[in-house]
Amino acid sequence: MIKALRNFFTRISATLSVEQLETPAMTTILHIDSSILGGYSVSRTLTAEIVAKQEALHPGARVIRRDLVVDAAMHLSDAHMAVFQGGEVGNAALGQDLATGGAYIDDLFAADIIVIGAPMYNFTVPTQLKGWIDRVLVAGRTFQYGANGPEGLVKGKKVFIASARGGVYTGDSPAAGLDHQETYMRGVLAFIGLTDVTIIRAEGLALGEDVKAAAVAGAKTQIEALAA
Repeated sequence: MIKALRNFFTRISATLSVEQLETPAMTTILHIDSSILGGYSVSRTLTAEIVAKQEALHPGARVIRRDLVVDAAMHLSDAHMAVFQGGEVGNAALGQDLATGGAYIDDLFAADIIVIGAPMYNFTVPTQLKGWIDRVLVAGRTFQYGANGPEGLVKGKKVFIASARGGVYTGDSPAAGLDHQETYMRGVLAFIGLTDVTIIRAEGLALGEDVKAAAVAGAKTQIEALAA
């Protein structure tokens, strides 16, 4: 009897294993926005279209949504540093905030595709996005130091950045040296292992309605051309 039961459960386990192998894994998309402009935001428009395109390319995909304007973690403080160095969590608000920061990292590891809205504010990214970066660049979690220097631990994922900016910073623009937005994002993402990065850019948005319309249309064309 015991032998028969063992054989039965062995067959069930084998069947489940085969079924699990044959079932394609669900794609998970992490959708992050950081613009404070709400419905007027070009970067939010572009991230929504990128996510819609990825959902079309990956039917049944799950989307994790992070709006860093309405769901922002606190900026790091001395209270955070005390906890990181082994101190006690002093209050419930700090404990919840630390949990939010941990969830940001969990999001990264759960995602197969990461879509980030990164408008340019004063030549760099919004403070909301910088706050997210400060929470996900964590030694021992998303990167580590080894014999050959730092090594990113968040690997094998595609990243799409929706870049929106009022001026022109590409090519031979005299303002090119002021781009601490796209260059910064590429650098910090590569540091944690995210090197497959595509930038969807709409720039010159403050140079008149015709220029803005052309820039947004060009970005949308780039999105439509994306392949799996």
